[in-house]
Amino acid sequence: MPVITTIDDLKQMHRRRAPKMFFDYCESGSWTEQTFRENTSDFDKLRLRQRIAVDMSDRTLRSTMIGQDVTMPVALAPVGMTGMQCADGEIKAARAARDFGVPYTLSTMSICSIEDVARATKAPFWFQLYVMRDAEFVDNIIRRAKHAGCDALVLTLDLQLLGQRHKDLRNGLSAPPKLTPRTVLNLATKWRWGLEMLQTKNRSFGNIVGHARSASDMSSLSSWTAEQFEPKLDWDMVARLKEKWGGRLILKGILDPEDAVRAADLGCDAIVVSNHGGRQLDGALSAIRMLPAIVAAVGDRVEVLMDSGIRSGQDILKARALGAHGVMIGRAYIYGLGAMGQAGVTKALQILYKEMDLTMALCGKRDVADVDRDILLIPKDFSGDWQ
Repeated sequence: MPVITTIDDLKQMHRRRAPKMFFDYCESGSWTEQTFRENTSDFDKLRLRQRIAVDMSDRTLRSTMIGQDVTMPVALAPVGMTGMQCADGEIKAARAARDFGVPYTLSTMSICSIEDVARATKAPFWFQLYVMRDAEFVDNIIRRAKHAGCDALVLTLDLQLLGQRHKDLRNGLSAPPKLTPRTVLNLATKWRWGLEMLQTKNRSFGNIVGHARSASDMSSLSSWTAEQFEPKLDWDMVARLKEKWGGRLILKGILDPEDAVRAADLGCDAIVVSNHGGRQLDGALSAIRMLPAIVAAVGDRVEVLMDSGIRSGQDILKARALGAHGVMIGRAYIYGLGAMGQAGVTKALQILYKEMDLTMALCGKRDVADVDRDILLIPKDFSGDWQ
């Protein structure tokens, strides 16, 4: 077993062990992938202030997220097709999050269903909703999430239309993978992944097949998903969904202060500053660059979380310093899942925790609640006056 010290170590293991189409699904952005790249590279522009001769004992990263106690201010973000990175991937990720003490968010486009995850974990989790044209399906999946005891609804607002991801098109992405000569050749080198997949019944979109009238089997599923994202989603519809859900609501996909104000006016519990990991509007600014302006606009009215680009504990600390109450991680834990299953997700969380704890101490802070802009050296043009 190689020595694993960073999230990048897990990424390289994931690349070797998962089929190419599923690794590429994780590791891709839309069009030129400019925003995808800048989501991570912009964190590097923020430098840390080293402080010395301060008491570094009795440190804590404990915090809350939408009122829930957490081991560190991190939640596992919703990621589609997690169960294709390794067998029963959603269940394994949810168990790792439960045991570590951070929230897990199940995607609408998961392989394991809401009910599968609830039975396997016996612990509350968050559920992420994509709004579909099929209103009956949306009503039903909200009821299913309530019945499963989900703590919060994470409503994604930036995927009314699907961004074009060239790698997915070239790979012929599907779940399960279509057996073309090219995919068969690749799958033949991923025998461990294949053996695990043969031992599970979960190989398609568990929240959709059998629950949507026009997507009753695999032959109709691809056309259903391609046609179903609701382009008419607007703030009035968001308000109706909030009322229908009736519980804690997190609005994900906020990248503009004006939209953040609308979200706060709606009375949601939290917003997630996010550009969908660079998978939607290529050319948009990175989430970390937009974070300060959004915090300035609504940070005293609503809990501000962020995702997109986080690959280290230092990134989490930088986001916290710029005003985020907490973060959501996607690729960082998917690398671990694809590399080592549940143990890999736990390893990713341990790496992030250790990096965050050590960095916080060397910046002269003992409690994550005290982390602020004082730990950063910020370039004058970082947020910039973009006209």
